Amino acid sequence: MTFRPYLKSISLFFILLLFSFLPQPQVFSQESQLTGLMDKVEVIRDQNGINHIYAQNEHDLFFSQGYLAAKDRLFQFEIWRRRATGTLAEILGPKAIERDKGARLFKFRGSKEAELSHYHPQGELIVDAFVKGINTYIMEVRENPDLLPFEFRALDILPEYWTWEVVISRHQGLLENVQDELKYARVVSQIGPELAKKLYFFHPGEPNLNLPEGIPHELLFKDVLRPYDAFRKALTFEREDLQVAYRNSLIESLAENQSIIEEEQLYLEYEKFDIGSNNWVISGEKSKSGFPIMANDPHRLHAVPSLRYWVHLNAPGWNVIGGGEPVIPAVSIGHNGFGAWGLTIFETDNEDMRVYDIRPDNPHQYFYKGQWHEMEKIQDTISVKGMPDEIVNHFYTVHGPVTFIDEDLNKAVAVECAWLEPGGAPYLASLRMDQSQSWEEFREACAYNHIPAENMVWADKDGNIGWQATGITPLRKNHSGLLPSLGDGSMDWEGYLPIKERPNAFNPASGIIATANENVTPADYPIRDAIGFEWADAFRGERVREVLSQNKKFSLDEMGELQNDYHAIPARLMVPHLLDLNFEEKIVAEAQKLLVNWEYELDPESIPAAIYVMWERKLRDNFKNALVPEKVHSDFGALRMTRVIQWSENPELIFELDAENQKNEILKQSFIEAISELKIILGPNMDNWQYGQENFKHAHHRHMLSAVFSKEWKEKIDVGPVPRGGYSFTPAANAYGNNNTSGASFRIIVDTGDWEKTKGINTPGQSGNPESPFYSNLFEQWAEDNFFTVPYSKENVLKNAFENQTFTPKQ
Repeated sequence: MTFRPYLKSISLFFILLLFSFLPQPQVFSQESQLTGLMDKVEVIRDQNGINHIYAQNEHDLFFSQGYLAAKDRLFQFEIWRRRATGTLAEILGPKAIERDKGARLFKFRGSKEAELSHYHPQGELIVDAFVKGINTYIMEVRENPDLLPFEFRALDILPEYWTWEVVISRHQGLLENVQDELKYARVVSQIGPELAKKLYFFHPGEPNLNLPEGIPHELLFKDVLRPYDAFRKALTFEREDLQVAYRNSLIESLAENQSIIEEEQLYLEYEKFDIGSNNWVISGEKSKSGFPIMANDPHRLHAVPSLRYWVHLNAPGWNVIGGGEPVIPAVSIGHNGFGAWGLTIFETDNEDMRVYDIRPDNPHQYFYKGQWHEMEKIQDTISVKGMPDEIVNHFYTVHGPVTFIDEDLNKAVAVECAWLEPGGAPYLASLRMDQSQSWEEFREACAYNHIPAENMVWADKDGNIGWQATGITPLRKNHSGLLPSLGDGSMDWEGYLPIKERPNAFNPASGIIATANENVTPADYPIRDAIGFEWADAFRGERVREVLSQNKKFSLDEMGELQNDYHAIPARLMVPHLLDLNFEEKIVAEAQKLLVNWEYELDPESIPAAIYVMWERKLRDNFKNALVPEKVHSDFGALRMTRVIQWSENPELIFELDAENQKNEILKQSFIEAISELKIILGPNMDNWQYGQENFKHAHHRHMLSAVFSKEWKEKIDVGPVPRGGYSFTPAANAYGNNNTSGASFRIIVDTGDWEKTKGINTPGQSGNPESPFYSNLFEQWAEDNFFTVPYSKENVLKNAFENQTFTPKQ
């Protein structure tokens, strides 16, 4: 573990000392009237951009949350709304029709009351108030075009009004694993289940990878998930979508879009299981304060503005602060003066691809449980820019949305989605968590959290720590869920596991609970049908537990250092194998020598880090090329690093003949290729091979319109590049590729003994307006692995105030 922040803290001390002698900034005060409020609301915006909302009732609290978040992030809200409602073709034309079809096909169509009351007893009131607040700000903007954010001007559109259905949309949820099922099936159908199990890293246990009879080989290689893929893929823009004054040149926009596409492909291939998060709680016996500490850093794709948004909600019955997605009411990660909680993904398979026989004379009838059934049909109309409306028909089986009908093979494909049950909106169950005052109440609140499936950890001021795995979990008795299954009723789910029966722990003797998307299911957990086979490599979690298991007491600052820890366990395991090899070329031998005394830290300034990371990339590619049949490369994806290490330590597990020499040849050739690649991208002088730099590991966070915007606009809206360290397998999980496209944009650390010491960050800032002081004010702190202190008491909030707004009901 490194202590890079030490020198920074010294310089920061002198800066703060100097600042204390300077005149303090003036707090701006403003009074406004708002239609829709019931009583007075006070909003204090602190110097980091966090809105602290003080309301007299629940309605006004969530009305204000919606109003203020929309004011900060209106374009983000509009894109969310259009993706949720399948209305992108209205502004992007025919190229968005398939996406809109998919979004509408997979739309939640259940009852409002059943859906919203799942998340909170007052769920309807809360969501309706939140939507009303959003729409109040949208009305202001539509009535006063000067308030229109630049993105709307560039696209020549206006923001449209929200409904409750937008809030509960599942379109951007962390859903799994129907796309993987199809890829696994393609691989298994070509190389067989036994080799597939050797090459993939399925665990715990050994899954059944036998394809069911009745699923034709040729069906697997058709575009059977097209509508699902369409609405789930990343949204990109083309220069023609913009008004001429804002456009990049054709050549530059094509090059930038290609770069973004390549980064996305790298992310999808290498980050599939390593994107996720870290969280941990330690008991008071492990902390210097004597109270439990909670730390959480969720890892998602970086964006401008950020995916997350800090807020403080205070009203009778509510006093919660933390982060969540701005388009969703409540706080999903934070504390409430009683306890603190955080989340990581608990990998859970909540989708299945179903394959049916259909009648040759009627393709909309499918065979289920011994009878022919008519698919349900829903007709829909999609508005398309520059074209007549398109009439579409959505079809559904008993299991779910139909994505493909093959009249040649007399087969149909549907996707069964547990997340289309009531309660499947991502993070909305946080509403119940936000009011929890004890472990028992928190665990009960967790029982309502369907999507995403999470490792929820808890620490409270009474000295307790706990963990509850959440998520809606189908029970599969006769198949693994890793491959497509029959839709005839023979492979149906047998209900869902009650969430409180998922793995959990309370006050373990170790005083430590830590999760990082790896398999943390206890070996003696009895309900194996409810545990999947796809998990992250365990390196991040192992490193966190390694540090926390030291015989010492930890401070809040040390928890921050652990969140930003750059120690690479894979390097620690792999470098000794490399040091046993001999190299003839001088520069290659010199590079090898630099790794001899290296301590496996992926610091930005480290040259050994650059050498190792490039070697690891080549290793994964070359092991894959040697062992994975070429015909399945595109569907197979990246080879898991755990497998590379296992085969390096025990090559006989995978090589049938001359195992040691075959392994050594791959290690050696990969290192030669790595040095050659570094010479190309960083030059022949090894002194210039620092890991963190623009040509290697860096952070360049782009606005979603950046690729098609002119250079002048790009300079206003993008942030970076800055040097970075770490990668997917360090606790500071800063993506696998050169650009830090994913990782922890939001971090929080809470000492339950003193809420005022809470530390946090959110890059690049709270606002989506480039003219706001809160657009990118936090980026530099984040890039330097630093934090701000998060005020909680009103007294402390006022001391840190930037702006004080009072809203009263408009008469």
